Amino acid sequence: MEIKLLYITAAIVVLRLVAGWGLKKYKKGFAKKFFSELKEWMNAGLWAVIIALFVMSFIIQAFKIPSGSMEDTLLIGDHLFVNKFIYGIKVPFGGSRRILEFTEPGRGDLIVFKYPEDTRVDFIKRVIAKGGEEIEIVDKQVYINGEKLDETGYVVHKDPNIYPPAEYLPPQRRYRDNFGPYSVEEGEYFVMGDNRDYSSDSRMWGPLRKNKIRGKALFIYWPPSRIGLIH
Repeated sequence: MEIKLLYITAAIVVLRLVAGWGLKKYKKGFAKKFFSELKEWMNAGLWAVIIALFVMSFIIQAFKIPSGSMEDTLLIGDHLFVNKFIYGIKVPFGGSRRILEFTEPGRGDLIVFKYPEDTRVDFIKRVIAKGGEEIEIVDKQVYINGEKLDETGYVVHKDPNIYPPAEYLPPQRRYRDNFGPYSVEEGEYFVMGDNRDYSSDSRMWGPLRKNKIRGKALFIYWPPSRIGLIH
């Protein structure tokens, strides 16, 4: 979406230049009025696109749920808004540097991030463990620093089978039900889907670096029957 807006901005700038050139070339009658109105319209359109780019880059991002990995909290096709500034605004061309960090991602937060194995794709998962914590999964039950984590209200298990961490199993099952113990490093987050048995997450591809995080999920705005805050 942001790339499309950039193309639209470029097109408006070109048309505005054409309108300005036409206004100078034709000084009288219909042509003058036409190019004058076209230039005003392009100015308004340019500002609208610039504002939209600013909002989408630093404040709010629209996101559509592409898979069932967050069921039953989020369903396939849900449209939601993501708060992009709560964890800090990324400095353009500043690498992982952020400014105005209001808070850090906390356990239980639903975050949207760039998929580590393909940064063109956005994922959404729940933060389960943070830097400095040790996570272990024993027969589907999560433990943080040796204490059982209460995940009542969001986690679902749709496969009754429990798999050992065996090398002969495919990656999506090898560490699904039994994992660790694993110490999460500072600046990293261990994220998992609520649909625990059918989610590609940190159990498969490792912890998430903070610089990959795009923002925190706020609320569902579509479909109408699903409108509401996200927990």
